[in-house]
Amino acid sequence: MPVIVVVGVYWGDEGKGRVVDLLARECQVVARYAGGANTGHTVINDLGEFRLKLIPAGIFNPDCLCLIGNGVVVTPQVLLDEIAELTARGVAVTNLRISDRAHVVLPYHLIIEQQEELRRGPFAIGTTLNGIGPAYGDKTSRDGIRMAELIQPAVLRERLANVLARKNELITRVYGLPPLDFDPLYEQYRAYGERLAPYVTDTGALIRQAARAGKTVLLEGAQATLLDLDLGTYPYVTSSHPTAAGACLGVGLPPSALTHVVGVVKAYTTRVGSGPLPTELVGAVGERLRELGHEYGTRTGRPRRCGWLDAVLGRYGCEVNGVTSIALTRLDILDTFPEVKIAVAYELDGRRIETLPADLEALARCQPVYETLPGWLTPTSAARTFEELPPNARRYVERVGELLGAPVSLVGVGPSRLQAVTNGGLPWEGGHAVQ
Repeated sequence: MPVIVVVGVYWGDEGKGRVVDLLARECQVVARYAGGANTGHTVINDLGEFRLKLIPAGIFNPDCLCLIGNGVVVTPQVLLDEIAELTARGVAVTNLRISDRAHVVLPYHLIIEQQEELRRGPFAIGTTLNGIGPAYGDKTSRDGIRMAELIQPAVLRERLANVLARKNELITRVYGLPPLDFDPLYEQYRAYGERLAPYVTDTGALIRQAARAGKTVLLEGAQATLLDLDLGTYPYVTSSHPTAAGACLGVGLPPSALTHVVGVVKAYTTRVGSGPLPTELVGAVGERLRELGHEYGTRTGRPRRCGWLDAVLGRYGCEVNGVTSIALTRLDILDTFPEVKIAVAYELDGRRIETLPADLEALARCQPVYETLPGWLTPTSAARTFEELPPNARRYVERVGELLGAPVSLVGVGPSRLQAVTNGGLPWEGGHAVQ
């Protein structure tokens, strides 16, 4: 049985949550492998609309084991609030498990991130100020506190006392802020550990056992390829590895276990925060895309920058992830445009290029070379098969697959899990791809 990664091909916000929600109905295990509460997935199903932050979108399948992997950084209060909200709305969380190796976000992480963003001035990254980067930094510098320590009061006390003393030196001497008091902080996080302890376990052992047993396993990423710490548009990236390669590290599976990679691509391009966006539309068309698509951050509410689909970036994302099929989302947002465009290359300093430059100053100078396709001016939200899409919409979908180098197996035509076009089966089943 398959082990599938669902990964965003661009900067995130491609609609991974609704894709995972749809595919999780056929899975026995869904595991979140990277990121923290700085991101989120909006899921709309027959239970209503949910804005998930840490819990995998597979939670709506009561027969699916949902894991928060070791690659995730956990903000305890956010997770507890999310558990409470789901429970109050009738969604069982008894199938949730949290890795004992996952790291914990603490208050000093938020302070450090806020202060460092201020100190960067005009070079600020545009983070969500949720402390995610500093938490990953502590993980790298071996100063992190993991769920395994959080649920052991004596171990937590010793570990927190050691780390907090050094963090307070930074907070007071560099930032000029008052220190954090140990006792109330310890008591707060000891209580978090007590409440979360029933969910904490060795999730790596669980997922490896599931893979060996032939169960269908889905690995759910947060953020996306161009925010990857190594492969993204550095320094405007996240602090983890949301790519397919990072999925193995983030849950404790060997790379050989992966069988399929579903790359999620929005029918147009969006980005939150700073950094180059070659196809960005500043003006009426960009505003129209934003309003039609309700392009505002799930977690932060920040307006997303919008532009036409960028096949240069998309092809790069598909290549570095080894995408085996594409889930193309939000096609319906383009229903009322008389023409649609795709950037097939860039012009950089008078020459044509078709790859992503590492130099962001060069990327900022890139001018998109567009291919224009006729719009379809027909609603697509009721379509459920490829043949039911308007001819020009079918051609657009086909062209996206051609340019990105992978077949399109699923097309989203609305926010609900049921508003999806497939062509004979799930993305990991044979004979299904849009041709």
